[in-house]
Amino acid sequence: MATTQLTASSISTRNFSSFEGLRTSSIQFRSKNVRIGTSTQRLFPSLVVKAATVVAPKHTTLKPLGDRVLVKIKDAEEKTVGGIILPSTAQSKPQGGEVVAVGEGKTVGKNNVEVSVKAGAQVVYSKYAGTEVEFNGSKHLILQDDDIVGILETDEVKDLKPLSDRVLIKVAEAEEKTAGGLLLTGATKEKPSVGTVIAVGPGSVDEEGNRKPLSITPGNTVLYSKYAGNDFKGKDGSDYIALRASDLMAILS
Repeated sequence: MATTQLTASSISTRNFSSFEGLRTSSIQFRSKNVRIGTSTQRLFPSLVVKAATVVAPKHTTLKPLGDRVLVKIKDAEEKTVGGIILPSTAQSKPQGGEVVAVGEGKTVGKNNVEVSVKAGAQVVYSKYAGTEVEFNGSKHLILQDDDIVGILETDEVKDLKPLSDRVLIKVAEAEEKTAGGLLLTGATKEKPSVGTVIAVGPGSVDEEGNRKPLSITPGNTVLYSKYAGNDFKGKDGSDYIALRASDLMAILS
């Protein structure tokens, strides 16, 4: 029985429907023994899962640099409001945590702009921002100050204090009927892009390091970009969204 050694260059993936789960092994055929000597990782680099960077126990402190912030990630919810235990696949990725340490800020123009949050603050951040780090046995996130959406010291989304040029909006309820009077089901209701401004941030920093106040004020009814911002569900059942002022398209009156 002949044994053939195949390398990555001699294998054409067009001849195979799937390599999923392939590992270094011997595959027995009737006429010959074919040995696959190339790892799945080399064939499919996109399948590699990036885990959090683990900081060795000998390092007891972690000091962010510049305008970066170290946030201890809040644990994901393991139960629903009704007490039903959620499997790990159904647990939503947390978007909040506690600020552990902050950097010294950054220089803009001739001014030094300090980080907008302090250690101990409870914050909400952009969903896919930052770099995950396992430090002192807990999951943390190192992210830039601008990636922090706002400060939330309570469990009520409506109490969120937006930072920088962000705006908190209470989303208008979806239309229950069409213009012709037909009732709409939950699946066919159009996602609204209109809402009422609840709170606004202090504004962004210009090229000279000065804050530029926003022209939007609480109480304004606004039209915003449909797929922008971070969505939240309030305890009152209402939908909220936090987005940048640049994602607002018009004020309605």
